[in-house]
This record gives sequence, C-alpha cells and structure tokens, in this order.
Amino acid sequence: MPVKQTKISKTEYETLAALRYTLRQFLRFSEEAAHAAGLTPQQHQALLAIKGFPGRDHITVGELAERLQLRHHSAVGLADRLVAARWVTRKQDTVDRRQVYLSLSARGEAVLERLSAAHKEQLRRVGPEIGLLLDRLRG
Repeated sequence: MPVKQTKISKTEYETLAALRYTLRQFLRFSEEAAHAAGLTPQQHQALLAIKGFPGRDHITVGELAERLQLRHHSAVGLADRLVAARWVTRKQDTVDRRQVYLSLSARGEAVLERLSAAHKEQLRRVGPEIGLLLDRLRG
C-alpha cells in the first residue's frame, strides 16, 4: 500500500527545525557531561543500557550491541574498553560458558548515578519545550 504524501506547511518545518535544535542541544549537553565525567558519549550510553536493561542489571554483549545499534564486534571492543577502564565487570554464565554478562562496577554505578542526575535535571528544563513541539506536530 503506498504511503500517503501530505504537504508539509512552513509552520511544520519551523516546528521540526525547532525540535531538532532542542534535541541537538540536549545531545550536546549529554556529550559534554560524559566527557567531563571521563567517559566517551558511547561509553555513557553503554553504562545506561546495562543499568537500564529491563528486568535485570546485567546484559550480554549481543544485547548491548542491539541497544546501541552496533555490530557485534564493535560491542565487544566497547565492552573490552569499559572493562579495562573498570567501569564494567565481565562474568561468564555458570551454565552456558559461551554467554558473557556485563554489569556495572561500583565505579561505573557511581559515575552513571551522577550523570543520570544531571540528565534528569536537564530534561526537566527542556522537556516542556520538547512536549510543546511534539504537540504542535500532532496537532
């Protein structure tokens, strides 16, 4: 079934541009906060993916790859760097030794807690603006 094409109004372009700008400001904040904490933005995303995985506080390398939309070998390299920096611990499954789980170390927990608090505060600031822009686009 063909997708229905609708004309985009000037107001909608302006709203889309404003939304993109606001999101980019938040992403820049996030990138700078990660660097200030001694992490790359991708490492910060990985810590959050591990801690925020539904139902448990550990994740497989394959699940990390999926959550960050990386190729498996790239996720392996990222996990290696996180373990080497002591942000994450690696543990083999006791039943299936091929399965490896990544968990945050105490050091990783502490840095993620600080970063998440800062991100929540920033989202409190920009969230209403994002909500208004999304409402305009739904409207």
